[in-house]
Amino acid sequence: MSAAPAPTTTTWIKKPKNKKKIITTCSLQTPSVLHYPTKQSPTYPTSTTISTVPLPKHKSSDKFTPQHWNLLQKAAALALDALENALVSQERQHPLPKTADPLVQISGNFAPVPEQPICQQLPVTGKVPECIQGVYVRNGANPLHEPVAGHHFFDGDGMVHAIGFEKGSVRYACRFTETNRFVQERKLGRPVFPKAIGELHGHFGIARLLLFYSRGLFGLVDPSHGTGVANAGLVYFNNRLLAMSEDDLPYHVRITPSGDLQTVGRYDFDCQLDSTMIAHPKVDPVSGELFALSYDVVKKPYLKYFRFSPDGNKSPDVEIPLDQPTMMHDFAITENFVVVPDQQVVFKLSEMIRGGSPVIYDKNKMSRFGILDKNATDASKIKWIDSPDCFCFHLWNAWEEPETDEVVVIGSCMTPPDSIFNECDENLKSVLSEIRLNLKTGKSTRRPIISEPEQVNLEAGMVNRNMLGRKTQFAYLALAEPWPKVSGFAKVDLSTGEVSKYIYGDQKYGGEPLFLPRGPNSEKEDDGYILAFVHDEKEWKSELQVVNAMTLQLEATVQLPSRVPYGFHGTFISANDLEKQV
Repeated sequence: MSAAPAPTTTTWIKKPKNKKKIITTCSLQTPSVLHYPTKQSPTYPTSTTISTVPLPKHKSSDKFTPQHWNLLQKAAALALDALENALVSQERQHPLPKTADPLVQISGNFAPVPEQPICQQLPVTGKVPECIQGVYVRNGANPLHEPVAGHHFFDGDGMVHAIGFEKGSVRYACRFTETNRFVQERKLGRPVFPKAIGELHGHFGIARLLLFYSRGLFGLVDPSHGTGVANAGLVYFNNRLLAMSEDDLPYHVRITPSGDLQTVGRYDFDCQLDSTMIAHPKVDPVSGELFALSYDVVKKPYLKYFRFSPDGNKSPDVEIPLDQPTMMHDFAITENFVVVPDQQVVFKLSEMIRGGSPVIYDKNKMSRFGILDKNATDASKIKWIDSPDCFCFHLWNAWEEPETDEVVVIGSCMTPPDSIFNECDENLKSVLSEIRLNLKTGKSTRRPIISEPEQVNLEAGMVNRNMLGRKTQFAYLALAEPWPKVSGFAKVDLSTGEVSKYIYGDQKYGGEPLFLPRGPNSEKEDDGYILAFVHDEKEWKSELQVVNAMTLQLEATVQLPSRVPYGFHGTFISANDLEKQV
């Protein structure tokens, strides 16, 4: 891009083992991939084969590259780049909050990595159980370009990490999900799309939005096919792996026969979906249906509910009336209902005019849960039940107890509710809780599942997905300590509050534990295995651990060919399902 010289600053990145300062350059003319300090990768036996042939890139229009712009566009680009340089220069005169400081948000093993082509025959210590056949995929935020201003961990481009198991052999690859914004920014060689959390604060945020829309007006960028990053959730439905973030449609990612990953494209369910979809849709293990929500932060309806039949046919939207746009990251299902959280973290774009964040904690709002029939065609019979001062970023499960007319919701209640998005002095707490919603009286109760002496932060995890929406005994959740790192995971008995911990130990940290049932017909709910990516911050190496969920004994460790950053959510696709991929 023909542009005025960009301002440059020096960034200090701490290397985990030695304290030598490493200098990287941060400017508008950034390299295409960040290279943070790393230690040497593990050395593999000669039997290990690493493919170096990249996947073919999808063809897209070249109109977003400078050499294809007309004179008016080139002049507009120069002017807008000069304005952005001035904006960045002004921004750098003000200290960034920790929640928007790249040196905090993407330091250490939160830092991004380049793509890793398929690597076969990974070294395994121990033995991978024979029942594990298929691919474990996990999503995460991995910025392609070095941030030029504010950046929140949630803002990074989506990258899927895939580890495949086939007859005792293990393989690994990681690839960016090629979203609309990713493809355009890769062509331009720089970040131009606004970062929803890290950059859109106050007057600088408004200026960034105006810059972006001005670029769109001159045809320098095209936001019409989505602006999302697809970095949060993953679901396998109707023979497709879908990568999602709640600000866009899902993206279809295909697992190739070799085990590599390829973005097929933005997926609208064959022209049926014309709105965003949250990152945590739910697949009912009995009916095979997919249930989802969509929320809008600008215009009504602020919230919609819809579902898909097992073969991908979408129901009409059910508009759920809300007075203001609410953050709706997750929800729950039971056998007969969907459970919709309407909580105190809301969007108020007008706060940017006053110099604040558009994501705020509204202390005057009453948190509540809506209970809606799964097959509802409108929201006229939704039942709202107040649940004071309750904010659950994630809901792990829910079920019905007809004998007491209650819906039981299991979630991690976070305080302060907006601490992920806005800097505050109070330490974050995430308390695993049982919330009972009485459909007859319209009242709710809430209790911590774990006793006070054993209380720990539990965030990111799951129950046995074969029992989603049904009463479950166990949940498997990340031990988010020291926050935001994950030192291990906990197996929690939801009825007794008993906690069994598995600690990675010795400066090793991980992320979301994935519970994989041994099979669909296992007699015991916890008969299965925990899969977790683990990073050794002392040796600067990553591995996958396979742990017996019944005994919490380590069964196998898979050495990985490259570092795996701490990430978000994942799923497992069986070998049988892989054969049916579209």
